[in-house]
Amino acid sequence: MDGQQLTTIFADAIYLVVTMVAVLITPGLMLGLVIATIQAATSVNEQTLSFLPKLIITLLMVVFAGQWLLTKLGDLFNSLFFNIPMLIG
Repeated sequence: MDGQQLTTIFADAIYLVVTMVAVLITPGLMLGLVIATIQAATSVNEQTLSFLPKLIITLLMVVFAGQWLLTKLGDLFNSLFFNIPMLIG
């Protein structure tokens, strides 16, 4: 295995992790921004008010995007597993 193959494997893995995190976290961040704007406009300074909606939207994203995320993770694992003989030989 040369450096180019190793770099490609790590780049694919890091890209997958960043994609998975972005899919799960981005909706919660946007909802948090909306709630923070509303709190600033109404002068309500309650920290726990934004926690539950962000938790719920993150869990909904796991439910809706979970199958796609697991498919992508499985595809990466399968490509690594089936390319082991070419990588070490």
